[in-house]
Amino acid sequence: MPALKQRRQIADTVRAICSWLIALLIFFPIFWMVLTSFKTELGAFSMPPEFFFKPTLENYREIMEANDYLHFAWNSLVTSGGATIVGMLVAVPAAYSFAFHPTKRTQGILTWMLSTKMLPAVGVLVPIYLMARDLGLLDTRLVLVIIFALVNLPIMVWMIYTYFRDVPRDILEAARMDGATLFQEIFRVLLPVSRGGLASTALLSLILNWNEAFWSINLTTTQASPLSALVASFSSPQGLFWAKLSAISTLACAPIVLLGWGSQKQLVRGLTFGAVK
Repeated sequence: MPALKQRRQIADTVRAICSWLIALLIFFPIFWMVLTSFKTELGAFSMPPEFFFKPTLENYREIMEANDYLHFAWNSLVTSGGATIVGMLVAVPAAYSFAFHPTKRTQGILTWMLSTKMLPAVGVLVPIYLMARDLGLLDTRLVLVIIFALVNLPIMVWMIYTYFRDVPRDILEAARMDGATLFQEIFRVLLPVSRGGLASTALLSLILNWNEAFWSINLTTTQASPLSALVASFSSPQGLFWAKLSAISTLACAPIVLLGWGSQKQLVRGLTFGAVK
């Protein structure tokens, strides 16, 4: 018994060390980005890299003076939040239909929906760009809301479908026996018991929408450009300004990182919903 206990302690220690190493490897790029944002351009290129230096806010000051950060941040918030709301409005009824009224084609449809995520975005850029141009939607928030919602809809439907499938059918049958309508069955019974899964789906969609850069760069110029497009604008023919690029990247990542840290418990609970029966 003492030997077995000792082996377990060693195994726990090894797992803890491995977990910390993995966490540090994942966190280090974020740490280095934030650190570089407080350096001068010369300090950002210094070799060997500087860990101890005199910090400066000049990069942030120049970004705020030369670029309307709040304008780009507002565009990111509107497009990401709007796409998440539109996606949830479509994904919830779709997942309800797939989970509680399946047909012999349900799995095939779900698989086909997920397979669209394998399509390279650049492969459909030209037709989508031409449609947006002809409809007068280029450089508008509306086109980003529509595109973001459609791009992430397969993942949202799959996630909500998984949560709904794990909800006991007896709950819904009891509601029907009590005379609940379809509206009451969904909004008063199903959605409250699935709120953890719905919250995690919405959070994941918001994160994916916030980080979307391909469509933002190609479908907007100035009026509707989100933060991801602003970050890309710091790449110029003269080269990369690493310190300023790190500063604007920090400003772009900070809101969504803070949101993720603040809601990580809810996110993990939702992502593991139904994992253990």
